[in-house]
Amino acid sequence: MNHPERPIAVEPAYHNQVFLDSDDGRPLRILAEYLEPLYRLRREGIHDTIVFFGSARMKEDGSFGQYYKDARLLARLLTEWSNGLSSSKRFVICSGGGGGIMEAANRGAADAGGSTIGFNIGLPHEQRPNPYVTPSLLFEFHYFFMRKLWFSHLARALIVFPGGFGTLDEFMEMLTLAQTEKIDRDILILLYGSEYWKEVINFDSLVKHGMIDAEDLNLIHRVDNVQTAFEFLKNRLPKEKEVTCPAIAKAKFSKPRIEEATRSD
Repeated sequence: MNHPERPIAVEPAYHNQVFLDSDDGRPLRILAEYLEPLYRLRREGIHDTIVFFGSARMKEDGSFGQYYKDARLLARLLTEWSNGLSSSKRFVICSGGGGGIMEAANRGAADAGGSTIGFNIGLPHEQRPNPYVTPSLLFEFHYFFMRKLWFSHLARALIVFPGGFGTLDEFMEMLTLAQTEKIDRDILILLYGSEYWKEVINFDSLVKHGMIDAEDLNLIHRVDNVQTAFEFLKNRLPKEKEVTCPAIAKAKFSKPRIEEATRSD
């Protein structure tokens, strides 16, 4: 009697690493960079964040060392304050997870005994995770746009210290979201270091040439010391708490457009 050959064991597609690393697997990798952080943030009880942007090149003992010290102190004060608000993790300090200002922010939160987030991204130079991020809240991204999505999704405030291309890119993305009201949430945007930012970006010139409205400048708040920044955020951050956790920002125009499309049918 002929017996059929024993079937060869085949792993399911989601265990096929060659496929997952291929061009055809890219949509799954992108989706994973959305869903896996969502899963972990929810598990850790993270409600919302305060995001620090700034150069990875700053050193505590370097020429811009005062900015490092200020970021560390501000993050500590904000964490001490937020720790007393409720049992949930509100206004958690979040950075890009690397060195410089990012390290200073995570370090300051750790000084206060708080949880702190690092949205790291693999780069050829500079970007290595700093040791102050809460281990369960350290994320590694491949796609810049997914990393920036998570910066904006939970942010209640953004503090932008002096930085280069990366800082400008992240800052402008958040500023554009605020200007265009694409998310149904006010995000407080602080530019730390007036003289630096006046030299790097001439916002008044944009108004002069009609590229932005004068009212758009109200989206930005300039600060030059830790106490001013801390008092501003403490007084302006919303005390109300959304039911959902994490409190992900919603798209502002999604509901009306859906209703409009339904009526047109």
